[in-house]
Amino acid sequence: MTLSAQLLTSPRLAVALCATLALVSAAGCSSKPKPAPGDQAAVGSATDEQIFIGDTVEKNYDPNVIIKRAESFFDKEEYAEAVIEYQHFLDLHKVHQLAPYAQYRLGESHFKMIKTHDRDGSPVAQALAAFERLLRDFPGSRWEADAQEKIRACHNTQAQTALFVGKFYHRREAYLAATHRFEAILRDFPDHDVTEEALYYLASSYYELGLGDWARSALVAFEARFPSSKLAEASRKMMAQVNTKPGEPLTLASPIASFITNAPAVSVFRQPEATSGPAPVGMSPSSLR
Repeated sequence: MTLSAQLLTSPRLAVALCATLALVSAAGCSSKPKPAPGDQAAVGSATDEQIFIGDTVEKNYDPNVIIKRAESFFDKEEYAEAVIEYQHFLDLHKVHQLAPYAQYRLGESHFKMIKTHDRDGSPVAQALAAFERLLRDFPGSRWEADAQEKIRACHNTQAQTALFVGKFYHRREAYLAATHRFEAILRDFPDHDVTEEALYYLASSYYELGLGDWARSALVAFEARFPSSKLAEASRKMMAQVNTKPGEPLTLASPIASFITNAPAVSVFRQPEATSGPAPVGMSPSSLR
């Protein structure tokens, strides 16, 4: 007997078959397909992302979450965002065991944003401030030696910027403005790589201003300190010109007297010279003051 015939002759069998089909259908509708093996990583990644995109009060204050968020930005070279997170951590958790590390990474983030010396100098100043605070607030930390190296690198960048600006004004014959930059290099960065050029161009600026005595003092210091300089021949020629046309004698000591004899420095240059024309490309006028 066929199944159709059996169903017609046996109502109980028909009811049982219908119930079985209903259960199978319900089970099929309620079950979800299992993720493929390759999708497991995506699931885990989505879970990790919640650490960084959560907006709960707990996550905004949790030190581990904040530092992980900062590290994520740093690793992706999104340094401006990393700065915000490291600073947020330090604002909330000044005495946390990770505070010295956060302070160091804050400086590193600013340091990574430093471009060339002829660009905006604010990342240099901010990196310096962060590294100096690390040395002051967390003395003896494991990042102290590296912070000191970064501080010197920042100073070198600042000195190069001052030389760049000073030579820019020197080319434009704005010699008074140029002397401010060259004097600042000798005062603030006396042992850096740019000191040689700064001293030579300072002597040249003095000479062009008719300050023969000061030009001679600068040239004497240059000859004594950099006898093998590539500018030595130009320096000797300038000295010959100074001796031929010394200019008016000055009653004040040279502003670089302390650079030569450790005597107190005196400068008559109190106000910056008004300059005309555009600032160097990539720099704002305020950065030249």
